[in-house]
Amino acid sequence: MISVRRRGSARLTAAVLASGLAAAGAIATASPAVADDAVPHKGGATATLAGLKTYDQVVIHHQGRPDQKLSGGLFELTVDGGGSLLTYCIDIKNPTQQRAKYNERSWAETSLHDNNDAGKINWILQNSYPQVNDLAALAQKAGSGALTEKTAAAGTQVAIWRFSDHADVEAVDPAAEKLADYLEQSAENLDEPGASLHLDPPAVSGKAGDLLGPIKVATNAGSVTVAPAADAADAGIKIVDADGKPVTNASNGAELFFQVPAGAEPGSASAVVKASTKVEIGRAFASDSKSQTMILAGSSESTVSATATANWAKQGPIPALSAEENCAKGGVDISAANKGDEPFTFELAGEKHTVEAGKSETITVPVEEDQAYEFTIKGPNGFEKTFSGVLDCETAGVDTDEPSSEPSPASVGGSSGDLAETGSSDATPVIAGVAIALVVLGGGTVFFLRRKKAVTAGE
Repeated sequence: MISVRRRGSARLTAAVLASGLAAAGAIATASPAVADDAVPHKGGATATLAGLKTYDQVVIHHQGRPDQKLSGGLFELTVDGGGSLLTYCIDIKNPTQQRAKYNERSWAETSLHDNNDAGKINWILQNSYPQVNDLAALAQKAGSGALTEKTAAAGTQVAIWRFSDHADVEAVDPAAEKLADYLEQSAENLDEPGASLHLDPPAVSGKAGDLLGPIKVATNAGSVTVAPAADAADAGIKIVDADGKPVTNASNGAELFFQVPAGAEPGSASAVVKASTKVEIGRAFASDSKSQTMILAGSSESTVSATATANWAKQGPIPALSAEENCAKGGVDISAANKGDEPFTFELAGEKHTVEAGKSETITVPVEEDQAYEFTIKGPNGFEKTFSGVLDCETAGVDTDEPSSEPSPASVGGSSGDLAETGSSDATPVIAGVAIALVVLGGGTVFFLRRKKAVTAGE
């Protein structure tokens, strides 16, 4: 749906909160961040971790330490709006947070960003269980002997971990271990699959009376829906194509525009684009609660969505902001465009930035690994955007952290008996939002919390 918000007087300030871990000093933590301050997410499937579904025992070998047994196999996630996903873990040393929320991500936004073997993981997913559900044929090809669903899942997970985490790991069951060896030796590099739904850019701006856009739709669905809400229709705001014709359905490659009446007061609106589709195998899923990063192994017909926003005024600077985690640079990319007739000046991470009229700029704000962050940018006519999350771009070193066979802390609540047995770590259970305010005494660094006003990141 589309929602409209009108704003008051201009403010050109920015507040930034970053919380993280320090090597020395005392640590103080605050309560979790409000839920409305979302991780940057430009569209796709969102889901909740239901638990470890199909698994068997595996062994991790450590240098200079005893071997460790844990469970390895398929997780199940429940898609918001309908549908289910099956995933394998690609982050063995991080904990699994019970009932964690997950968002579909590009490889560049996860620990796969610098992994030259990421394409081989995709090959394994395409050529093993559950995509290949004829276990007799899979066993014959692998020369493994009889496979069950549990041993096939464990063998597949072991092969994936050898590429995702470069872990020294093997399956306990001999047939599962032979399957893992076959998959590892046969794997070829495949391309990253496309997003189920993506809007580019997710935020636009301009003068009232103009068409604000274009916003390009990328999707593997046959079509997507764009559903305006009553308040937007009452205000005369529509979603249209380049010719100004109202749009309620669109396809891959379509361009959308916000049509705002010429006399409209400065304000903003958002549009939700939705579809039902199967998410492509090999898509990554990351959590906003420092839960293990996953990679997709199976998808039912599932609901996917993306949100676009527009900001307009009659004159002056008219900003459009979006954000995306950039694992290659170890930070968060804040993209700012200015479709107004005056420069847009704002402060971000202690530095002042100016985007000239008609120009755009992308600013990468460095963020430490496993660090919670929050950036709030304010602009004219009461404009305000907040982006927050936890940067999770790396896997833990297999020789420095040990996964725990004990249940991980719950991030939302509830219980799932076997949930944490795949690659959880009692050394690294950082939960997003718990470390919102961090003070390092004696270290000379103070992280502080400013008043927050929530918006959806990536809008």
